Amino acid sequence: MSILLTAFRIERKENMKQKTFPGNLDSLSPIRDYVNTEAVLAGLDKKAAYNLCLSIDEVATNIINYGYIEAGIEGNIDVFIDNNGAQLTVILEDRALQFDPRDNDMPTDAELNLPLEDIAIGGLGIFLVFSSVDKFDYEYSDGKNRNIFIMNLNKE
Repeated sequence: MSILLTAFRIERKENMKQKTFPGNLDSLSPIRDYVNTEAVLAGLDKKAAYNLCLSIDEVATNIINYGYIEAGIEGNIDVFIDNNGAQLTVILEDRALQFDPRDNDMPTDAELNLPLEDIAIGGLGIFLVFSSVDKFDYEYSDGKNRNIFIMNLNKE
């Protein structure tokens, strides 16, 4: 499976919903619950909402474990959500160590067909992120990582 990522810029709007969570593992469930509630309100079906939450959970876990805990720093994760009627946009913004998930090597088709115990650790989570949302992007600006997840609404 090949994944094509294109760059696009999302401007944070003043009217986006926003919640701030501490950058620790205890925040994973509340972040997931917040995003899932907003996904359901936006009209995403159960599978699409689950896929979005899976992606959010993977990136938030990486922010907390690698960007904050392993780096020995503390910080928050700001979650911004916008529903423009056509797309649901979720942005995770943090001041952890800079990390662009798009720079990771994706597993090859051959690696994906191996038994799970034979697949090298690393990369599968980010692969799931990219394959579970309609669009993913990343920006780094003013000392902030911005992981941007977009789900199309009204899929018919």
